[in-house]
Amino acid sequence: MHAHSISKSVYAIHADVKSATRFEGIWPIPDGVTLNSYLVCGEKTALIDLAKDWAGSITQFEAQLKSAGSSFESIDYLILNHLEPDHTAFLLELRKRNPKAEIISTPKGIALVKNFFKITEGLREVKTGDTLNLGDGCVLEFFETPNIHWPETMMTFDRKDGILFSCDGFGSYGTVGDRVFDDEFTAEEHAFYEKESLRYYSNIVASFSSFVTRALEKLADLPVKVVAPSHGIIWRKNPTTIIERYGRYAGYNTGSPCEQEICVIWGSMYGYTRAGLDAVLEGIESEQVPYTIHQVPDTDASFVLADAYKAAGLVLAMPTYEYKMFPPMAHILDLFARKHFIGKKALRIGSWGWVGGAKKEYEERIAGLSWESVESMEWQGVPAEEDLKTLRERGRELAKLVKMS
Repeated sequence: MHAHSISKSVYAIHADVKSATRFEGIWPIPDGVTLNSYLVCGEKTALIDLAKDWAGSITQFEAQLKSAGSSFESIDYLILNHLEPDHTAFLLELRKRNPKAEIISTPKGIALVKNFFKITEGLREVKTGDTLNLGDGCVLEFFETPNIHWPETMMTFDRKDGILFSCDGFGSYGTVGDRVFDDEFTAEEHAFYEKESLRYYSNIVASFSSFVTRALEKLADLPVKVVAPSHGIIWRKNPTTIIERYGRYAGYNTGSPCEQEICVIWGSMYGYTRAGLDAVLEGIESEQVPYTIHQVPDTDASFVLADAYKAAGLVLAMPTYEYKMFPPMAHILDLFARKHFIGKKALRIGSWGWVGGAKKEYEERIAGLSWESVESMEWQGVPAEEDLKTLRERGRELAKLVKMS
């Protein structure tokens, strides 16, 4: 693999991580993920963001740096937009190879360099508006963008070429191979990356949507020509696409409208809850509202989060299990709370065996999420015909609420 030229002075250095099964040890990445760094060459040279030695990533970086006429040993500055280990774990080895390279980050980032890696020399703190002049017209400007998605995060802007190095902002799951730019992918491939950017956002960033909105406002006046994130596609033809996409995602849990669709999440021990759910689906279909459907625990929570995050409506179908909610559904609701899935239209249904109890725990779990709930429906054992009739009506009611949202 070779470095990809973004401009005469800037190169993209990336590794495709294909063999790892999970990101952050939690989220499945069946189609892998990229680790992107950027080499900026003036009279002096800066490497923006690093990586961890993950599935051969450093070998890929070394080959691409070489193709650009550089190396880890020859850089003058290492700019760390974000200190999460997927962007910094190679730092100790880099410092051994290149003790002269100055490390640049926000004050909180520098504190993490000291505390994570015990490096105390050759460090520089920068704040919003500070610049680094590399010579030959290359000037980098720094913007603090805290909590996208760690408190120390910043973005770096190359004013000469209009490149925004955004680290985890504007990122996505999915490897890219030897094509890295948005204008090199087909419409079908873009549909895949759009889906993976939503899943990435719902998994990694959704808890911090208000900070995303603030960062977008701070960066709004920059003449951005290229968006260069740390994961996924580099946007050089249509950079506003990913910026607007993230703005829409940030609105889903901060008061802006969600999509007029329903995410159905269900789990069933012996099929009785599923029988009731079928009736609810008939009611939804009669109103012609689109829906996605996920069975838990069979579907990983990562994929559930993506569809539930953008949907205005939710159906949560679960039996009572030992006086409480079906445990896989309790896990989903815990994630909804952590990721601030507020303002949903929701319907909960479920069967119970010897005694109920899921309803009570469910209502306690959603109390702080400001959901508008259709009246819950529970039944013992097999749903009777009258139960099914009521469930169909509850499905219709939910669908109508979603159409009005």
